[in-house]
Amino acid sequence: MTKLTATPGQTIGPFFGYALPFDRGNELVPPGSPGAIRLHGTVSDGAGAPVPDALVEIWQADADGAAPTTSDSLRRDGCAFTGWGRAATDAHGRYSFTTVKPGAPQQSTPFVAVTIFARGLLNRLFTRAYLPGDQLHADRLLNSVPVDRRHTLIAVPEEHGFRFDVKLQGADETIFLRYRERP
Repeated sequence: MTKLTATPGQTIGPFFGYALPFDRGNELVPPGSPGAIRLHGTVSDGAGAPVPDALVEIWQADADGAAPTTSDSLRRDGCAFTGWGRAATDAHGRYSFTTVKPGAPQQSTPFVAVTIFARGLLNRLFTRAYLPGDQLHADRLLNSVPVDRRHTLIAVPEEHGFRFDVKLQGADETIFLRYRERP
């Protein structure tokens, strides 16, 4: 059997502003819901300039640490927590989500999985946004990152939520993850 090489994920574009954002896609819970927090930040390039045409997706557990099982992620009915959201960056590279603080099963560290699609990227980038707390010291992935780079994976607490900036290159570049090739 011949092993085929993967083709690039994006060869021209970006297309994000046309087809991918959807109504209330950045609201995993409605603003003002009990326990709602804001997860927001900026996406910047290697020169530190904002990326105005990026797309940010997040996946996370609910407040109890359970992975959502709803089959209709695009439906935002104000009741079902889908654990998934999508937001385009604005002209200043800013994005924002309304969500809940994720819980974690026993002996796990809660985090939000983040994916970035942007101009100049042939494939999307994967990272994690950890929320500050007591459990950070126990996370195996976070502990595998050099101490001086861990801060790029930890969101900064603010009055109504957390700020998580993504730097695509350069000084303080966000740590990005690579998943093993699947058989």
